Amino acid sequence: MSDSPPANLAAKIASITTSNDENTESAALTATPPEMPIEWTKLGEDTSSNSRPIRYPSDVMEISADPEETYLEIIGTAGQKITHMGKDLDRLCSPNLTHLIFRSHLITKMEGYSNFQKLELLELYDNSIEALDGLDARNDELTDSGGEKEVGCVGDTLKTLDMSYNVIRDMNPVKLCPNLVELYLANNKLKKISGLKHLSSLRKIDLGANRIRIMDESELSGLTNLEELWLGKNKIEKIDGLSSLTKLRRLDVQSNRLTTIDNLTAQTQTLEELYLAHNGIDVEGAMQETGLALDFKGLETLDLSKNRLTSCQPFEHMTTLTALWISSNDIAIFEDVDSLAALGTREGACLEEIYLEHNPIYKDADYRTKLKDMIPSLKQIDADIIGQKVVTQNQSMEQVRKWQERALAKAKEEIALKAKK
Repeated sequence: MSDSPPANLAAKIASITTSNDENTESAALTATPPEMPIEWTKLGEDTSSNSRPIRYPSDVMEISADPEETYLEIIGTAGQKITHMGKDLDRLCSPNLTHLIFRSHLITKMEGYSNFQKLELLELYDNSIEALDGLDARNDELTDSGGEKEVGCVGDTLKTLDMSYNVIRDMNPVKLCPNLVELYLANNKLKKISGLKHLSSLRKIDLGANRIRIMDESELSGLTNLEELWLGKNKIEKIDGLSSLTKLRRLDVQSNRLTTIDNLTAQTQTLEELYLAHNGIDVEGAMQETGLALDFKGLETLDLSKNRLTSCQPFEHMTTLTALWISSNDIAIFEDVDSLAALGTREGACLEEIYLEHNPIYKDADYRTKLKDMIPSLKQIDADIIGQKVVTQNQSMEQVRKWQERALAKAKEEIALKAKK
């Protein structure tokens, strides 16, 4: 008897198999992929603001309209964050507010402060503000000495404006604040200096960590009372525009693209602190006629760390220095430091602090001893106070071990005494 199935049965099996294969292939061709989550189609988009709860100052803390109140401060790091100042903020607060501080929030727009007729300080530090809006907003009414009503800008009364750590691209609206004394716009997205030329009351400006390339004299020339100018972490290639700043005491142009120090002629009588670290300044660049070659009458602190200096020659005549920071340069031998000897041995020597670490000479075994012998007036070398015992890591660990042994022995004694009782 044959083991093969009957012909008609084999034909039926073949038919079923073929039909199943066709159905499987058809299903494979018509199958649809699983639905993609909608969030996947929005990669790279900022959707946080859509889901972020809206909060006004009054949602975060109780605000008083008492005329006696002059100070309103809400810090976002201490609790809930404000997202909107609110267009009616000045209706909810005291009309006599002089200080308004909303620091470290999520505010994107300046608003609601146009009717603060006595506002002197406005601080919106660390928010997400894109523009200096509202400084030209008009107060509903101001009264002059004659009793007649007149309209004025809210910016007229401001003396301090702090808008650091935002995303502002244009600083020109600061021109609407003619009585500003201090201006802080660090860590924004500014590409140029503007709006300053008529702000003659300014004493301090901080424009650090922006994208500024030029120290524009047309903007800086009117700042005749300026005492501090902070321009660190920008893209400046040349010190310039300071000819009218005859009261400048502190200048910071560190972390820029400087290769020379110049145009400081107008500051020889007033400059006290000069910060130029993290640039590309070499000895020749430091000894320019209008730079450190000048006779500064009161320069006490000079920072040229992380530059390209190979000797201390540029500083040999700077007898007023008390602190010289030149770490992380390329000063290789002590002969390159000899020029500082006069600053530490002359009568009335005042050089007390020097940073030379991370120069090649720092590897010398007698580094500290040689420096002290060369410059007797020194009281501090790098972070070490002279005369104070320097504790190494091994010594520190040994001291900790001894303390632990004493504590353990004392604990054992106490346990033994309790056992006897």
